Amino acid sequence: MSLYLIGDVQGCDEALGRLLDTVGFSPSRDRLVVMGDLVNRGPASLAAMRRIMALGHSAQTLLGNHDLHLLATAHGVRKPHRHDTLQEILAAPDRDALLDWLRQRPLALMERGWLLVHAGVLPQWSATDALELAHEVETVLQGPDWVDFLHRMYGNTPARWVPTLDGADRLRLIVNAFTRLRFCTPDGTMEFATKSAAAAPPEGHLPWYAVPGRRTADVPVAFGHWSTLGSLREPNLLALDTGCVWGGCLTAARIGTVRGEFECIEVRCAQAQAPGAD
Repeated sequence: MSLYLIGDVQGCDEALGRLLDTVGFSPSRDRLVVMGDLVNRGPASLAAMRRIMALGHSAQTLLGNHDLHLLATAHGVRKPHRHDTLQEILAAPDRDALLDWLRQRPLALMERGWLLVHAGVLPQWSATDALELAHEVETVLQGPDWVDFLHRMYGNTPARWVPTLDGADRLRLIVNAFTRLRFCTPDGTMEFATKSAAAAPPEGHLPWYAVPGRRTADVPVAFGHWSTLGSLREPNLLALDTGCVWGGCLTAARIGTVRGEFECIEVRCAQAQAPGAD
C-alpha cells in the first residue's frame, strides 16, 4: 500500500484528477491525505470535494482555513469573499451532506510516523500534544453545538499558547495554529499578517519550523498552506503547497517505508489566478 500526501487543491479538480492518474492511485490498495484547503479559489470546488468523498475510507482531507471558511459562510458566520468560488457547493442539492462530511474531517493526523497538519505546529507542542489538541476542536466541530462554535472561532487572540487557556480562547488558538500559522516568536506568539516567503519574516519572528527547541523537531512533519515558501523537502520537514491555484503545480508526496523517506510528484495546474488572500 502506498501513502500519498497532496498539497492544497483549492478547487483545482482537473489537476487533482491528473495527479491521481499520474501516480496510479488505487483506492483498493492506496491511502491518500489532502493537506487541507480542498476547496475555494479554484474553478471546481464541488467536483474536488465529491472526488475525495467518493474515495471513501481510502482518502482523507485535513481541515484548512478555506474549508473552515466554507462552513462559516454556509451558516452566515462569514460573508463571502470576492474571490471565493464556493457558490456551486452552497447551491448543491446535497449541500447539507457535503458540509456535514467536511466538518467531520480532522485538523491533524499521524500517518506512518508523519505528523500531518495544514499550516503548522506551535514549537511548544509535542506531536502527542498536537494530536490531542486537534481532537479537542474536532470533538466540538462534530458535536451538536458546532455552528455556535463557528461564531466564536475567528480572531487573532490569544496569540500565544498557555496550557491553562480554556473555552473559546483555547479552541480559537488551536484552530489558528493548525490552519493559519506561518511565523511566530521563539516563545510561540503567532503573527498572521505576513504571507511572504520564509526569508522575509517580521521582526523578532521565525518560520514556525525554525524555532530553536521546537518539540516536534525529531518528528517528520508535512504541511501545506504556505504557497510562497518555495521548496522545503527535508527528511523531517515537507512543505506541499506549491501554488496550484496561482498557476503553480499540484504536488503529491509518496511516503516511503523508511522513516522520513518520500518521493515528490508534480503536475502543472492549468488554473492561474493572481495571488490573493490565503
